[in-house]
Parts: sequence; structure tokens; C-alpha cells
Amino acid sequence: QLQLVESGGGLVQPGGSLVLSCAASGFTSHSYVIGWFRQPPGKAREGVSCISNTGLTTFYADSVKGRFTISRDNAKNTVYLQMNNVNAEDAAIYYCAAATLMSTRTLCVGGKQDVWGQGIQVTVSS
Repeated sequence: QLQLVESGGGLVQPGGSLVLSCAASGFTSHSYVIGWFRQPPGKAREGVSCISNTGLTTFYADSVKGRFTISRDNAKNTVYLQMNNVNAEDAAIYYCAAATLMSTRTLCVGGKQDVWGQGIQVTVSS
């Protein structure tokens, strides 16, 4: 069974840093484009950052460019999201999702995902 499990969420102060992890099981993640999405309270879910199966191509939403970094370790079947200089607008439930045969931009902006994680809360507060 294909499964994605997020970890690393929690409380972070404004200006602080957090690392989210997305661990894949039940499939070979290096065949998949994987991305991070988020849903702030009362708002629609949006693509944050996506990474190609090789890790060579990435996509970032404008709101996180220069602050967030996505990476992957295919040997560990894990994708990471390094979040730096976090602000209040970054507070949300973060999900990871995977898909095959699409670009990073397509996955992040409207593409159909094959599998979703259960989501993890990120709270920004001093």
C-alpha cells in the first residue's frame, strides 16, 4: 500500500526554522515527483514546493522562495522541507503528496496527485 507520512511539525517562533520530513513506504519513491502542500485555516490548499524524482528540478511558490528548501534522499525514501525565516502566513497543515509522469510545476500547481500524506500542523507563534 502506497503511504506517505509527514513528521517534524509543531510550534515555531516567527523568524525561526523547522524541518518537515515526508517518508514514503509501499512504493519506490524515486519514481515519483513529490511535493509539499499546505492549507492555512479557512483557506484553500496550495502547492508550496515540489521536487523531481531525481532531485535535480525543484519548484517553489513565490511566497516561500528564498526561505524554504526542498530536498530528497532516495536511499531513505524521504523528502524534506527546510523552512527558514518562518512567518505567520506559514502557519498551516502541511501535506506531502506524490505523483508520476508530471513536472514539478504541474504537481504543485493543479496536477493530480496519486497519494497524500495525512498532514501535519505547523504553528507559528511567539
